[in-house]
Amino acid sequence: MAPDETYTHGHHESVLRSHTWRTVENSAAYLIPYLRSGLDLLDIGCGPGTITADFAQRLHPGRVTGLDRAADVVERARSQHAPNLEFRTGDVYALDFHDDVFDIVHAHQVLQHLAEPVAALREMRRVCRPGGVIAVRDSDYASFSWAPADPVLDEWLALYRRLARANGGEPDAGRYLLGWAHAAGLDNARASASAWCFATAEDRAWWGSLWADRMRYSSIAEQAIAAGTSPEALDEMAAAFMAWSEHPDGWFAVLHGEILAIT
Repeated sequence: MAPDETYTHGHHESVLRSHTWRTVENSAAYLIPYLRSGLDLLDIGCGPGTITADFAQRLHPGRVTGLDRAADVVERARSQHAPNLEFRTGDVYALDFHDDVFDIVHAHQVLQHLAEPVAALREMRRVCRPGGVIAVRDSDYASFSWAPADPVLDEWLALYRRLARANGGEPDAGRYLLGWAHAAGLDNARASASAWCFATAEDRAWWGSLWADRMRYSSIAEQAIAAGTSPEALDEMAAAFMAWSEHPDGWFAVLHGEILAIT
């Protein structure tokens, strides 16, 4: 971890509520054509491990390792059991593995939080076997779109992007992945994009409530207050998310950039 990095989201329940929803199908579909039984995979920034466990099922008997720097989250991930699955703490800048160990090295929503994403990609390349795959997917916050329009949600997005950059990250990472990959020596990296879309009543209720809770209770709220945002302003943002979630025309799209590189 670089000294000027802080994980903006933290690990409040409202954050893990989102992380535990993620699967290969909804968060790594671009990688599915490369998944086959027997491959070894490293999942960097695995969080509570739902994507990791999905990989383990798909790649069995291949070895799947989930890695995260947060020990408490890794401990939670270990509640998921499979004979070919393990979780450990670690640092993406100094992976505790020999060279050429994994067939696939994957990171979802990780590089956007790093001060040195190119260094992280170089380290990912080091542990990937020749002919293996490096797969990375990250949000592009500036491309988030929603309806109906709400100036309070505009303020929320501007606030989040300020906090993320103050923490050493790049919230618009999705658009920069290809350039970072080239800078890391991954000259054959191929770029793509995909999106989450929340537009049904059920999806709106889930997405709106988790962001409302983040703006009131999570590390994001703590950081915002420390940076000068008032609790009243955060309450207004939370209320805007709830109002959006209850609107029959509510629609929200989260754009992601993706790269696949064969080593």
